[in-house]
Amino acid sequence: MYDIVIQTAWLIPCYPLFGAILALPWSLGWSGELGTRPAGYVNILMAGIAFIHSVVSLVIGWDLPSQEISYSWLHTSTLDINFPIQVSAITLTAVSVVAGINFVSQIYSVGYLEMDWSWARFFSLMNCFGAGICGLVLSNSLFFTYVFLELLTLATYLLVGFWFAQSLVITGARDAFWTKRVGDIILLMGVIAIYPIAGTWNFTELATWSQTAKLDPTVALLLGLSLSAGPLGKCAQIPFQLWLDEAMEAPIPATVLRNAVVVGAGAFVLIKLSPVISLSPILLTTLVILGVSTAICCSLIAIAQVDMKRVLSYTLSAYIGLVFIAIGTQNLDSARFILFNESFGMSLLYMGIGAIIWTNVTQDLTQLGGLWSRRPFTGSALLVAIASFIALPPLGGFWGFLQLIDGLWLEQPWLVGVILIVNTLTSFSLTRLFCMIFLGKVKPMSERSVEPFWLISLPVITTAVFICHLPLMLRNLDLLPSWGALDTMFAPLLVWSSISGITISAVIYSVNAIPKPVKLPMPAIQNFFAYDFYVQRFYQLTIVLLVATSARITNWFDRYIVDGFVNIIGLGTLFGGQTLKYTTSGQSQFYVLVAFTGIILVGLMMGLFV
Repeated sequence: MYDIVIQTAWLIPCYPLFGAILALPWSLGWSGELGTRPAGYVNILMAGIAFIHSVVSLVIGWDLPSQEISYSWLHTSTLDINFPIQVSAITLTAVSVVAGINFVSQIYSVGYLEMDWSWARFFSLMNCFGAGICGLVLSNSLFFTYVFLELLTLATYLLVGFWFAQSLVITGARDAFWTKRVGDIILLMGVIAIYPIAGTWNFTELATWSQTAKLDPTVALLLGLSLSAGPLGKCAQIPFQLWLDEAMEAPIPATVLRNAVVVGAGAFVLIKLSPVISLSPILLTTLVILGVSTAICCSLIAIAQVDMKRVLSYTLSAYIGLVFIAIGTQNLDSARFILFNESFGMSLLYMGIGAIIWTNVTQDLTQLGGLWSRRPFTGSALLVAIASFIALPPLGGFWGFLQLIDGLWLEQPWLVGVILIVNTLTSFSLTRLFCMIFLGKVKPMSERSVEPFWLISLPVITTAVFICHLPLMLRNLDLLPSWGALDTMFAPLLVWSSISGITISAVIYSVNAIPKPVKLPMPAIQNFFAYDFYVQRFYQLTIVLLVATSARITNWFDRYIVDGFVNIIGLGTLFGGQTLKYTTSGQSQFYVLVAFTGIILVGLMMGLFV
């Protein structure tokens, strides 16, 4: 029986996909008077089965060696494409996390979208999301990983545009789709280019090949850049960071799943590709620079936002920037641990603010305040999420940062300073978020705020309790870094960086004597942060303007030059036909004369020009 569970691990992504297919009659309006709720319940059932199967597989396969299960997909004389499934402790843990968050977020959706009329479409897309991520985690093939990334891009577009009657939703879905498409197209170039070089798309075989590969430095750099572009876009790293902010137009349950696991999926793919990208030291340095830039810049941007969704979106980009630092410095265990912790912390943060938005009908921080006495359970859950996200022991964020610092201190100590700065800024930003919602004076929008009903509260409280017990579970599984194996010299610095950010933010935003929102002495600096360093305007004045101008020029050339030339030929043909019809006399000698005249003219032209 144990072998059957492991051998059927490929079914885990199939369950949610099957649920999405079963919901088609409701999505297409064929359900008659049944309504769309049965489609939601069917999809929740399939998500629950996937979660149970993944957990059982993890329990059974935890101590087993890694194994690959391969299925033939396409076989030709020159190309053999298999679909390999990697079953290991790492992949089973990751797929359990993904399936669990998908299941919890769908239960949360029942309460959050209680009055929505498009249940079938929403739950189908959520399970497409879940199927794509589970398949990506289990896939041991670069080709099929790209296929699953494309599925995630499509699902992102459809979920962000779920409420398509709003103009901002359409804009956000379009921008998110096209921004990610840029990275996906470049990734496709890398997928195509690496096959003739390495002769395989299998991640295990690519790792073996990279140990003895001798590539030209330029080829290695270009190959690595193309393979990194897709993950950079998925993870909303510079220069692709704007799409995550605009994707906040999606319903909160979809945002929970996307920001908790989908955004980190790009980094997970990059970890699998680390043997290949390590062939170019320049590329590793580039990833570190991009990670540092994103972590610091997005942390500063998050501090200046008044929209709670935007605060969390930029905080997430900054957090994933630390993962890119870990990948660029080849601290892969730290990268995996930080991703693992981010999944739970970010899901709880979004479910918590979703509960507030659901009852207060606003996500503007300046309109909220004084909710602690009215929403103690939601406030406590958000405190747990914040504590797990930053470096506060004994929760997971502390261990991930400490492990990363331990791997960086000897070779690149300046990155330790970057991590401490980012942790301080993140602590400040998330404490500011909490204080503006739960502390201070009660605002009109929060006057009658109450705890949401149980379908929203239960997933929030359950996730908070799970995060509190997570360190104990990780310790029992020997997944937490050993205290004796780490350089604990930086543990106090990490804790103090968190405490300093929390303290400064709490003093500023919990004291009623300081006017809110806080204004800096130089408004230009505050606007610089609030408007995302004016990156969007820069893109509009450069890339967007260039593309739009090129499109207009191409349109003019196509309409008046290409079409004009074709139209002239057509008009000439019509004119010639209308003229020649009058030469039909019925006299054969006239036709012979015309033929000989034509032959003579052709001969003269050949004599003159040939």
